[in-house]
Amino acid sequence: MTRKATLLAMRDWRKFDTILLDMDGTILDLAFDNYFWRELVPRCLARKRNADPAEVSAELFAHFARMQGSLEWYCLDYWTNALSLDLRALSSASSHRVRYLPGAVEFLRVLQATGKPVALVTNAHAHTLEIKKGVAGLGRWLDTFVSSHEFGAPKESVVFWQGVQQQLEFDPSRTLFIDDSQTVLDAAANSGISGVLAITRPDSRRPARA
Repeated sequence: MTRKATLLAMRDWRKFDTILLDMDGTILDLAFDNYFWRELVPRCLARKRNADPAEVSAELFAHFARMQGSLEWYCLDYWTNALSLDLRALSSASSHRVRYLPGAVEFLRVLQATGKPVALVTNAHAHTLEIKKGVAGLGRWLDTFVSSHEFGAPKESVVFWQGVQQQLEFDPSRTLFIDDSQTVLDAAANSGISGVLAITRPDSRRPARA
């Protein structure tokens, strides 16, 4: 979460009755996920296969690209089976790296003070969500957590947005959704969510997006 995002979100605050927040890259630093999937998993896979790390990484990243945007891309169980790695254990062991984005706690505190319904909606697998909830203490700020896996469709799909609207019973015309993925934001807007806001620096280790 950046100061710019906070200010933009608050500028038209009275327009919104419900706030929906993404998790990774919006509240939590995407640096953890990039480390896990682009450094740790390739390293463990190369060690397991006793193979060249560069070749393993290239093959793995190509696989990631083929699955991008699908529910499987976000599914810990899919990748556990595909790679024959215990990714649940690996994610638990590396969870100490989970961090809030700069300014995120301040923003969550402001949201909480408004008394408006705030829900976290994520593509993260349930196991990943539970780990991050525990490590980051997300329950202190949020009461409602929704994973796209509950609906069998990612946030990139209209199926997800139909399902989450029915479950949470919000008015799309008075809802603000904040995410770091433009594809996901477009899907939300196309499903009737009136307020969408993009995070431009989801990974604190990398420059802001243009």
